[in-house]
Amino acid sequence: MTTISYYYITTALSYLLTAIYGYMWHRRYNINFTLMFVIIPIASTGYLFLAQSEDQSSALMGQQIGYIGGCFEPLFLLFAVLGLCKIELNKVVRGVMITFNTLMFFCVITCNYSKLFYKNVRFSKINGIGTLEKEYGFVHTVFVVSLIVYLWLSFGALIFTYLKRKDVSRKILNLLLMPGIISIASYFMGKFPVFGKEFTLIPLSYVISQLIFLLIIHRVNLYETADTAIDSLMRTGKTGFISVDKQLRFLGGDETAGIFFPQLIQLHVDKPISACDELGSAIIHWIKVYSEDKSQNKVQFESGGRIYQINITYLYDGRKIRGYQLIITDDTENLIAENAKRTMQMQSKLLLGMATMVESRDNSTGGHIRRTSEGVRLLIEEMLKSGNFTLSDDFCRSMVKAAPLHDLGKIAVDDAILRKPGRFTPEEYEKMKVHAAEGARIVHEILSDSDDDYFRQIAENVAHYHHERWDGSGYPEGLAGESIPLEARIMAVADVFDALVSKRVYKEKMPFDKAESIIMEGMGNQFDKELEPVFVAACPRLEAYYESLEE
Repeated sequence: MTTISYYYITTALSYLLTAIYGYMWHRRYNINFTLMFVIIPIASTGYLFLAQSEDQSSALMGQQIGYIGGCFEPLFLLFAVLGLCKIELNKVVRGVMITFNTLMFFCVITCNYSKLFYKNVRFSKINGIGTLEKEYGFVHTVFVVSLIVYLWLSFGALIFTYLKRKDVSRKILNLLLMPGIISIASYFMGKFPVFGKEFTLIPLSYVISQLIFLLIIHRVNLYETADTAIDSLMRTGKTGFISVDKQLRFLGGDETAGIFFPQLIQLHVDKPISACDELGSAIIHWIKVYSEDKSQNKVQFESGGRIYQINITYLYDGRKIRGYQLIITDDTENLIAENAKRTMQMQSKLLLGMATMVESRDNSTGGHIRRTSEGVRLLIEEMLKSGNFTLSDDFCRSMVKAAPLHDLGKIAVDDAILRKPGRFTPEEYEKMKVHAAEGARIVHEILSDSDDDYFRQIAENVAHYHHERWDGSGYPEGLAGESIPLEARIMAVADVFDALVSKRVYKEKMPFDKAESIIMEGMGNQFDKELEPVFVAACPRLEAYYESLEE
């Protein structure tokens, strides 16, 4: 290789690497990398001009162009190091440093007229390569000192980050050390003999630095892809994020994930996720399963008494898969609520099963539970239509759901009494009356650990007080008027109406008009007088319903 070929090759490579950077460029890239990729080809071009120069003037111009790299590349590298180490530099300090280096470069480009940077220069051609012999001035000494200071500041920032921060990649920290060391070394080594020819190492050091910058950017891009994905999602304190690369190395996680899984706080970026013991092994297994079957993207994980929902997705950089992202949601409350709902459903089925069993022992012809539930529903609908009652959705739902449980206490009544075809004796009647309080007790016991306290209270009241009378002559407690819960007053009307119009083993069903007349006569003494217009409005629908059962 001829010496001039070396300068052409290094210059061409610097432009090629800048073009690659331009192709990769994204707006989230650190501006200091962009500035370095802009000035390095310019500096390399300056060294090429110097090598091709035929006189002192053109050689000095090439040298001046080359110094744009020497004056600014170490500074922008320092800024990039500080940014990647997440160390914030005061804007004033940053401005002073840029101004300082700009003044130094001004001294370089005016060295034809001043002695601040070069006191004297002398041009010569050695083996066909333009060369300048220089006698350095004061500003050149300042320039060299600044290079050393920038290197040590960068080195100090990297050491500090190594020791104090776990959220910065160690691979990036290692890579960041190299460009500064290479640039300084190439500057002080000057020219290096190869195959009997001397080559200035600075252009080569620039190319190597660019290659290292591309490696850094490629890795940083991965972390910032994860950060961007995280930032794009709403943080509620109940959702956390963990990202790993394709080699299952930890890329990072947000604060919420650290709260969920404290062991993550101790994990360095770029460390294998397997270092996270139980959690790491679980993550590796989840990702393996997900990689084999994309439908297996949701798992549950229990840790510290909490239950977490884990959603696994690929981590994309554009269209390229760069790793995996785990979206972690604390699902404990939802699961508790879901379990409570299932428990409530089981309890309701148990109660309904018991009520059905009671009905099979009773002396009715069956269907009482279903018929009274429909009667309650029709009465409530008319109450809502009338506008005279303020009934919540919860009340209406709970009332219809509780209606089948009103006679649940009959499970404690002896068959001889429950199935007796005729009228009860006073002693038998007293034993029958206990079913109201017993039903309330059973409902309370079974639903005592339910989260739906409102429904439990409605169901208890329906079972306990549906035989109370408006005038206070009912049982079991002789309540009167509005001291009787509204739900029990509604239940009483539906219960008595069904008893009148339904066939029993000891009686035939009563005609609708007669049953309706009996209910109306009871308004104000047996039943709540305010329910009279409601019952009247519901009668046509009640008749239609009962007639439909005979078809």
